[in-house]
Amino acid sequence: MTDEELYNRYLKYQDEADIRVLFERHRDGLILFINGFVHNLADAEELMIDSFAEVSAGKSIFMWRSTFKTWLFSIGKKLALMHLRKAGRVEFVPVDDEQPDRSETPDLQILEEERNRQLYGALAQINPDYSRVLMLLYFDGMSHEEAAKVMGKNKKQIYHLVERGKKALREIMEKEGFSFS
Repeated sequence: MTDEELYNRYLKYQDEADIRVLFERHRDGLILFINGFVHNLADAEELMIDSFAEVSAGKSIFMWRSTFKTWLFSIGKKLALMHLRKAGRVEFVPVDDEQPDRSETPDLQILEEERNRQLYGALAQINPDYSRVLMLLYFDGMSHEEAAKVMGKNKKQIYHLVERGKKALREIMEKEGFSFS
């Protein structure tokens, strides 16, 4: 079932199982996205929960003009920005989230974890808009159109941010000894 079908069914029958499925599908990506704004994993987790609370309580209305995921991430962004206004913080802490084990041996798992740690560290060093757009596209699997809606930008701006973000990320990674040949 698609996200939109699940949410529609939730609205119709108020079945908590539907919102739970949506929560399981999007919580990790939403936490990572929100953390890109608030730079504190505990705050990001709390804001993710607040985002789902807003969705399940019907405080925000899904207008069916975008995907459920795009709408949910827009709510998360709004709550993150409100949190930043209240807190006045602007520092960035890299994410150390848990990734599913895709490695076949412990050695490969250690290498993958180190590579991910370095990637998140490099993402923390580039312009926050670059980092956000790269996370939305490559970690959360959003389209350029969806990322544009979430970030409040047009599609052309998203393409430029991606291009600049990749270049900035590549420069940092090369300084840290990675090669891209």
